[in-house]
Amino acid sequence: MVFWVFGYGSLVWNPGFEYDEKVIGFIKDYRRVFDLACIDHRGTPENPARTCTLELIEGAVCWGAAYCVRGSPEKERAAMEYLERRECEYDQKTLVDFYKEGDPLQPALTGVIVFTSTPDKVSNKYYLGPAPLDEMARQIATAVGPCGNNRDYLFLLEKAMFDIGHEDDMVIELANEVRKVLGTLGKGISKEKKLVGPPQMPLKSQTPLPSMQLRLLPEAVAMDS
Repeated sequence: MVFWVFGYGSLVWNPGFEYDEKVIGFIKDYRRVFDLACIDHRGTPENPARTCTLELIEGAVCWGAAYCVRGSPEKERAAMEYLERRECEYDQKTLVDFYKEGDPLQPALTGVIVFTSTPDKVSNKYYLGPAPLDEMARQIATAVGPCGNNRDYLFLLEKAMFDIGHEDDMVIELANEVRKVLGTLGKGISKEKKLVGPPQMPLKSQTPLPSMQLRLLPEAVAMDS
């Protein structure tokens, strides 16, 4: 028994389940966006956090990490049950092709599971949709839940993408805006309690991948976080 799952948010730095192999790479025709509410980990129903989901955009590329679970049916089932509990805000499991840096034309893996969400506020109660950068930054700067605060989720993702050598300009821009908000909120707070995040990071221009043959992926099967 073998399955692969692609992580593009907190799974990049904190998979939280037993896996046999981790591979850095990307999927095509999706981009990372902060349009999903989290009300039980990094936020609350009254003050939801903003966490990552994927937006279908032809020609886009989303870098992250693919994890392999192989072995007994029990091991596979335990990993999937953990992921479904953790990614409970995601209402779809989508099957995608996964590519490695050295070969952007030929998929390294097919049928990789990725948790995604329906971009519709009527059918998906967790979908927040896009918002102006300053509004998203203020929401992320102030949301806190049982597993920690929303800003650390963003800063950890920023660092994780830097660590794998594929920074995301949108993540960097949002993180830097959150730092500005924290600086404003921190005025008048004692030095010991002042809210701070990691140092501001510069935007990194995305280096285009060599001549890809891009194509639309098949329709979603259905799940993610």
